[in-house]
Amino acid sequence: AAVAAGNPVIAKANSSHPGTTRLFAEEALEAVKNLGLPNSMVQLIYRTHHDVGERLVSHPLVGATGYTGSRVAGLVLKNAADRAGKPIYLELSSVNPVVILPGALQERGAEIAEEFVSSCLLGTGQFCTNPGLMILQKDTGTDLFIQSVSQKFRDAPVGTLLGESVEKGMVAGVQTLQDAGAELIVGGRSGGGTGFCHQNTLLQVTGAQFLSQAENLQKEIFGNESLLVLADDLDQAHQVLRLLEGNLTGTIYSASDGTDDIAYGRVASILRRKVGRLINDKMPTGVAVSSAMNHGGPFPATGHPSFTSVGIPAAITRFSQLQCFDNVSSNHLPVELQDENPLGIWRFIDGEWTH
Repeated sequence: AAVAAGNPVIAKANSSHPGTTRLFAEEALEAVKNLGLPNSMVQLIYRTHHDVGERLVSHPLVGATGYTGSRVAGLVLKNAADRAGKPIYLELSSVNPVVILPGALQERGAEIAEEFVSSCLLGTGQFCTNPGLMILQKDTGTDLFIQSVSQKFRDAPVGTLLGESVEKGMVAGVQTLQDAGAELIVGGRSGGGTGFCHQNTLLQVTGAQFLSQAENLQKEIFGNESLLVLADDLDQAHQVLRLLEGNLTGTIYSASDGTDDIAYGRVASILRRKVGRLINDKMPTGVAVSSAMNHGGPFPATGHPSFTSVGIPAAITRFSQLQCFDNVSSNHLPVELQDENPLGIWRFIDGEWTH
């Protein structure tokens, strides 16, 4: 997005994958050369000390920063950028809550269980939009649904995590949930696969437990893990939703015959204010690159809810400067804005796209 906006980019390599990062950088450099752009359009630096990162995001020659990572490190960088008056676009943490209403559970519980497990374990759970929290109400089919999800977690192969730090983060995160009262249903330990790995892990709490430990029970665990919150009724589910932090996505499954419509309205009125993308009847892991997409959300999903890192042109305009040319004659305008449109580019004029 930054390159598309006309900016040279300084990328920081992933310390766990220096070789893979170099391959990506070489491909990017080859593309830059093929387009006839300066080699400096894409630059790569390897591991740096934390204070170097703070100096970099606040440097006078750096226009803006995009960051994806931990909340702690991201806020340190944000403080440095804010002091220098530099924009920084943070993607920090999100559990992407999924609410299953009773009518949907009765209507197609087996189908939803399959979708949920597939989404949770896709890429070993290492997606920003991984469904890490599901909210259910106690109902006649709830126990059977949980049994089905649990068995699918057990039966699914254990995937490989991106690095040792991810595995350690999962171990620590699961322990945090258990310390806060979560019951371990499946998994819970390192191992079970090849390389850095952790067992597919499913935990459960009651709605009352969540309400008493909301801060700790909604901490993101990056990997193949999810937490089920079993609410006594719709009112308690609402209380749970009200205590949620900001998230990238929020999903509601409701019955197709309209029996959940009243409950849906109450849930959606709360959830839509907590998320950047409200989803109905599908899991959140798919992110379409389109002008309508929002891959952002209220803090701590991102640093602020008014930007998206996916979608055209919104993702690109993050790295652009707003300028206005007032009463400037056409011959004095930048070539992109001249009336004759000598470049033949698409432009938005008087509410319409023209070419």
